[in-house]
Amino acid sequence: MFTIRTMNKISEKGLAQLPADRYSVDDKAEQPDALLVRSADLHGESFSDNLKAIARAGAGVNNIPVDRCSEAGIVVFNTPGANANSVKELVVAGLLLSARRIHEGIGWAQEHASDPELGALVEKEKKRFAGTEIMDKTLGVVGLGAIGVMVSNAATALGMRVVGYDPYITVVSAWGLARSVERAQSLDELLAEADYLTLHVPLNDTTRGMIGAAELSTIKAGARILNFARNGLIDEEALLSALDSGHVARYVTDFPSGAIAAHENALPVPHLGASTEEAEENCAVMAARQVGDYLENGIITNSVNFPDCRLEPTAHQRILIANRNIPNMVGQATTILANHSINILNLLNRHRGELAYNIIDIDGNVTSAAVKQLEAIDGVIFVRTIQPTLDS
Repeated sequence: MFTIRTMNKISEKGLAQLPADRYSVDDKAEQPDALLVRSADLHGESFSDNLKAIARAGAGVNNIPVDRCSEAGIVVFNTPGANANSVKELVVAGLLLSARRIHEGIGWAQEHASDPELGALVEKEKKRFAGTEIMDKTLGVVGLGAIGVMVSNAATALGMRVVGYDPYITVVSAWGLARSVERAQSLDELLAEADYLTLHVPLNDTTRGMIGAAELSTIKAGARILNFARNGLIDEEALLSALDSGHVARYVTDFPSGAIAAHENALPVPHLGASTEEAEENCAVMAARQVGDYLENGIITNSVNFPDCRLEPTAHQRILIANRNIPNMVGQATTILANHSINILNLLNRHRGELAYNIIDIDGNVTSAAVKQLEAIDGVIFVRTIQPTLDS
């Protein structure tokens, strides 16, 4: 029986992936095997030695101390792509809102709702809210992951020219792009062509402030910028200056500060990108399944700190070893098992940066003495032994 602590309210469809005969799930567990979290900030939390995994029902993990988790051997999962359609639809709405003065027009109509001559007044005043069409305009997409690909394809379907920039694009993402999407060789090249710019990259040391004063001076005059990715990607002081001058015509963001929210040329959205029933359910289901597969079978999928590692479970006992990615770790482990007359049936070793992870299926059962020797290897972070759940 595994214990799961929920740090936020988690969709019932997600919790249904953790059956009561194998999991105890509540929001007050003191020694949980895993945490399920959405927006709760875990940086100030202390973790018990029993904690094996944290799953974020969402893509970003800024609220999780990933480095500390890595040191403790805690696998951190996220759910890339689970909320992609929800964000994509809001980005499309942002494109239209930035092009047409719909928001201002609605506000004006509501202010004059009690005027008996509203119908006639509308015809007189509607020219104040004239906008432009997005068809045949150029959309620059920075970041071609799950969301960036969906936004690119949707914009193409709406008749826009789409130029993408992502030096780290994956083969899977490339296959998913519409054939008409063009590739920019540099960020500056994309900025110079974009009538609209949308950002879909994570916030990290490489991307923080990636759109600063220099980049904003490069972008086409009158461009509209959309940020449904993360606050911090754009230098706010430089952006406010560009909005004041009109060089950037509109800024639509899901992460507004007070200064941005107060600017007349900004459209502040209160972090609604993934706020749909479907997205919350998709993220919760994916997070719960990943945690369950890891706890029961040792399989890692969509971890942000450990390598993906999947070896289909069998009826045989399984040894899981996490270690520093240094030479001769596998050799030392297999030698110890051989010295204890333990036959290895299958072994999978994967690494990611400084961390490595091993799944070893054996014939028979490993002894406590062998486990202690494995744990004593310099560089080993943890050793777990499990009997995989074949019907999970």
